[in-house]
Amino acid sequence: MLDISHVTKRYRRRTGAVLANDDVSLRLGAGEVVGLLGHNGAGKTTLVNQIVGLAAPTSGRITLDGHDLVAQPALARRLVSLQPQGQVPLDGITPRQAIELLGRLRGGGAATVRRRTTELIAALDIEEWATTVGNRLSGGVRRLVGFCMAAVVPGLLVTLDEPTNDVDPVRRTALWSLVRRLGDEGHAVLLVSHNVAEVERAVDRLVVLDRGRVVAEGTPSALKARVSNPLRLQILLAPGVPVPEAPYGEPSTLDGRWWRLHVAELDVAPAVAWARDLAAAGTALEFSLTPTSLEDVYVELVGGRTVDREGVEVVV
Repeated sequence: MLDISHVTKRYRRRTGAVLANDDVSLRLGAGEVVGLLGHNGAGKTTLVNQIVGLAAPTSGRITLDGHDLVAQPALARRLVSLQPQGQVPLDGITPRQAIELLGRLRGGGAATVRRRTTELIAALDIEEWATTVGNRLSGGVRRLVGFCMAAVVPGLLVTLDEPTNDVDPVRRTALWSLVRRLGDEGHAVLLVSHNVAEVERAVDRLVVLDRGRVVAEGTPSALKARVSNPLRLQILLAPGVPVPEAPYGEPSTLDGRWWRLHVAELDVAPAVAWARDLAAAGTALEFSLTPTSLEDVYVELVGGRTVDREGVEVVV
């Protein structure tokens, strides 16, 4: 369905050229939901802008269902429905009006668009704001309306750029169900996010971008299998205590007072015994042992903050 082949995008700046995308290649099939992960500035939104014809690649090809989207940017905007990273403009218009307007502009029949709008509003539990003027809405509700505008008459490809920003946890769950349904209905879905834990719920496959390049691709389970140690020991350190020496679990990360260490299967028993000793001594308030998460994989791929033996954070 979507074929991105060796796409590179350079922006000219006074200080020199900036490489936003560096030889990016990826494919999406019909009915497939693919997550595009990366930190801020990794090149995710730049790639989306090229897919929908808002920017042209410096080199490379982008085709959708055999159509050249680079040569035909107007066609790209007809074949691809987009929820942009920023909030959609809703001042002076209600959510229901905005969703129905986009549906009609995308070629949907009046009755079908009205029915689909009602279904989406109900599924996301935003009926109470359906007739409220947009400038009175919260950021989370505006975000959900933006998703509905992209999904009311979905294109061959549906591209969602950070769809859950500002959305409360309950409605996030409902939104992920709707994303999965788009794939089940045969649409290719490109889901752009830096929220690793959430994306895993809906996708068939993941592509990780770092500094404009694809650094990993595969199913969530396949990516997790790449981590050297499959288990994670999480320890909540007591306030004011230094980070102790870790006889088990490398590398480690520190997030506030949560200390996370990767543990090999053979080290599970002694690592848990060591954590119990820390708790008995008052160094740790609590601990848990869980399977390695997709977030752990992401940090290992793109780098993060590690903790040395003196408790000093080091960027890797």
